[in-house]
Formats: sequence, C-alpha cells, structure tokens
Amino acid sequence: MRKLAPACLLMVLCLVLCPALSAQEAPPIKFEKGVTEKHVMIPMRDGVKLSAYLYFPKGKGPWPVLMEQRYASLRSKGARLSFAEMAGHDYVVCVVNFRGSQISEGTWVGYRDLQWGEKRDGYDVVEWLAKQPWSTGKIGTFGSSQGGYAQNYLAVTQPPHLVCQFMIDTGLSLYHEGYFIGGAAKPERFKRMDAVCRVAAHNRALMEEWFSHPDYDEYWKDEDCTLHFDKMNVPCFTVGSWYDFMCVGSIQSYIGRQHKGGPNSRGHQKLYIGPWLHGRTNKGNKVAEMLYPENANFDVIAEMIRWFDHYLKGKQNGIEADPNVRYYVMGAVGEPGAPGNVWRSANDWPIPVKETPYYLQAGGKLSTTKPSASGSFTQLIADPLHPAKIEGRGFPGARDARVVEEQENVLTFTTDTLTEAVEWTGNVKAELLVSSSAKDTDFIVRVSDVYPDGRSILIIDMIRRARYRDGFEQQIFMEPGEVYKVGFNIGWLSQIFNKGHKIRVTVASTGAPFYEPNPNTGEPITIEFPDKVVVAKNKIHHSSGQASRILAPVNPGK
Repeated sequence: MRKLAPACLLMVLCLVLCPALSAQEAPPIKFEKGVTEKHVMIPMRDGVKLSAYLYFPKGKGPWPVLMEQRYASLRSKGARLSFAEMAGHDYVVCVVNFRGSQISEGTWVGYRDLQWGEKRDGYDVVEWLAKQPWSTGKIGTFGSSQGGYAQNYLAVTQPPHLVCQFMIDTGLSLYHEGYFIGGAAKPERFKRMDAVCRVAAHNRALMEEWFSHPDYDEYWKDEDCTLHFDKMNVPCFTVGSWYDFMCVGSIQSYIGRQHKGGPNSRGHQKLYIGPWLHGRTNKGNKVAEMLYPENANFDVIAEMIRWFDHYLKGKQNGIEADPNVRYYVMGAVGEPGAPGNVWRSANDWPIPVKETPYYLQAGGKLSTTKPSASGSFTQLIADPLHPAKIEGRGFPGARDARVVEEQENVLTFTTDTLTEAVEWTGNVKAELLVSSSAKDTDFIVRVSDVYPDGRSILIIDMIRRARYRDGFEQQIFMEPGEVYKVGFNIGWLSQIFNKGHKIRVTVASTGAPFYEPNPNTGEPITIEFPDKVVVAKNKIHHSSGQASRILAPVNPGK
C-alpha cells in the first residue's frame, strides 16, 4: 500500500489539476508583425506564482510594457489577437490572472490581494516587469470592468514604475458597484464565479465571508478606492458607457483622480463617454436594438496606443491637449433631423445643468407639475415567489422595455407627448415616498425614451433595498403603513428626448433574474434563497404632501 500511495496521489493530482491546465491550452496562432507569445509564472512576495501570458513584438527591444490583470480566461482567440495587435505597436503586453483564478496559484479572494494590504499582487507584477531585460522599466496598464477595478486598486499602491493607465467601464467600490448594488445581493450571479477559480470551494468560502458583512463596514472600506484618491498619482484615460450601470464608476474615477489625486494625477485625466453597453470591444454604433450614426464608432486600441505612445515613449502626438471630457449626446435614431447623436467637449464633469423635478402622478402620468391631490398612491405587490421578470445577466439597455413594463406589478409613469425636445445630461436621481406592509422590500426605477411607435428604449435603471434607504452603514427596517423617503441615484446619461417622444419612468419591486428577489422578511440575506418569504404590499405615494419624483439634469442651454 505504501508503494501505491504516491502513484495514487499523482493520479488524484492529475484528476484535479489537469482539467484546469487543459482549460488554458489553446491552438497556436501565427500572429501578424512577427509577434510571439510566451507563458510565464510571475512570483509574488509570498512565493505564490501568477499565470501570465507575454506578447513580444519583433526585434530586440527593450520595450515599454502594457499590463492587464483579470480573473477571466485569457485564452480566447479574440483576446489573444487583441493582445498581439497591441504588441505589434512595439510594446510587450503582459496579461495576468488574479491569484487563485484559472491556473494562478494561491487562494481565490477576489480582488483583495491586488489592493493595499500585505500582498499587493498588482504592485509586484508591475515591479517584476520593470526589472526584465526586455523592459524599458516604463509600465502602463489597461483593462475593462474587472481590469478597471484592478487598475484603481493598483494605482493606490503606487508602484514606482507605473507611468499611466487606460480604463474602460471601471469600478471603485466592490460593495457599491459589485456585490451589494443598491444594498441588494446577487448570490446566484456570484456562485457562477466557481468556474474561474482554480479551486471552486474558494469562491464559496469567499461568498460566506461577504455575506457575513451585509453592511458597508470596515471590511468593505478596505476595498473602496474612493477613500484613497489622494494616493492615485498617474495620468489615466477613462472610457465610460451610457448603457452601463458601472458608468458611475467611470465618472467617479475621473472626478476623484482629476480633483483629489496626486500631482501627477490632478489635471492629467481624460474622460470619454459613448452610447455603448458594458464591455471592451463593443464600442461601435450598433448597440443592442439601436443603430447610431457612424460617429458613435470608437477605435479603443487606436486611442489606447496613442495614449501609451505619449506617456511611455514620449511621442508628442497632441493627446494631452485634447479636451478633458468628450461625451456623446444620444438622440432619437432613425429620425432624420433629430437633435443629438453628436459628440461634445467639456473642460470638466459634470456640466452645469438645472435639476428639474418630474413628479409621479395618479393614472401613470409623469409631469413637472407637483400633484395637488391628497392621499393619492398606487399599489405595487412584491411577491418573491412570483416576481416580475427582467431577463438576462447584463443590463438590458438600448432595448425595447415594454416586455417588462407590461407585466403585472410593474408601474409606468409617462409624460405627455413632448412638444419640444428636452435634454437630460448628468446624474438622474429618484426620491420615492413609499410605504409597505413588510419590514423590507426593494424598489427598482428605470428611465426610458418612448418613441412615437410605442417602443420604450431603456437607458438607465437602479435598485434600492429599503432597509438601506438612509445609507449602507446600517439597516433600518420599516414599520407597516409608515411613509418613508427612499432616495438614490438611478444613473448617468446624456439624452435628448425628441419632439413627439415621451419620457417614461418605470417603478417595480421585483425584476428577476436580473435582480434576485428580496424575501421581504427583514431577516439576514443568505446565499441560498430562504424558505420563509413575505408578500409585500407596497404603495408609491404621489400626493401633494408626499410627492414621489425624479430629479432630472435638464440642460436648458441646448
């Protein structure tokens, strides 16, 4: 038995590790411009090694290095061709997986070991790259979504050889923009993270840790970059997308770095926001069901290389003289002569606007006139076992939302047909006056552009869990029948609602599976959906004394 044990152990290890290893295998590609690919394991300060792929341009170097960190696979053909294309501009490109993800060693803890704690994996990768003989020692970073978060965490740690960054659809605080959006957890979504982990059990252990911290406490402050803008000290080009709830992270990153960052950060930021969905390679003019003019196309790699050429190679290509902010004002599509669908420039963000209340009214009306009736409300049922449906995993923006709006227990409030075009550019806020039969419930608010043919094109939405109506630091439950104000930011946009269109605000308390239902009991939220649930009878008040409203950033000068 002793002789067989090592062989048995080897067999077990093969069964455990080989699927993970084989998942990283990919067919060889002959890249253009003589670019070559190499796999390396980069050592961290605690001895753990992270899986990375290097793309080398043709020649002897040395070259500046572009680095991305992500947990998702790096082995798709499209991703590899993209990395090689960047390398073809005379850069070494390094793409590395977080510890514990894919075949990187160590324990999966999400983003936590990338940050300003004891391990600082991002810092260690940058400094390792700077020491290599093929490196000039000048490092720039890039990435979207997960790769954007990683860059914000990296910037706080201030690696000496980090020179500049380029972020797309990024985030700053994992509590607010990741795991507990609006105070509402998404356990089913994050269970799927098992698939990116080297050891799936590590993900479940991490989820248990998250759910033991349901409020925004010290645990989550340790992952909140908004508390550390003063330590961010490099120029950054940030790309945001209007049809993306994480646009708030992109905009806050720009504002925080531009005004609160270190001396190499303040005044050296660029913000570029277009009519796109969340992602990296989808910044074109075809967006879900919307076909914008050709001017909505954005060549991400070309602009990225232009940015890096200036800061890593010293090329005077004029990018530093470009406007600080460029944003796309969306308008009606398919309507010749409609205002909007143009790029504008600004010295800073947000631009000056007039915050204008739009009041929810009886009968599903939306108006800038405050309601005059007393005791007016509309009832909304929240049944966790029979929720309204919002399909999909990604935000369903730039699509006709009538399939959601026409359901039972989904309320719509719509303006009269507009006699003149109206522009909203900025942050849209909700102030709902609500009451409920339950201790806790959710409120989802959406804003759509309603076309003359009836299409209701969704632009922004957000959820707020009622127990967090006074902030995420503590849970305050409702008393049945009492009226409370639930105020929150719905999202950022720049939209001209054309003459002949209508503006619509949708309110619901459920929208599964996109928003996982609230059990409405007020009990702690659990990873597995509980057996005990409560049907909440909610009221949206729209009376003279309790007037629910939307605060819109109306641009009166346009």
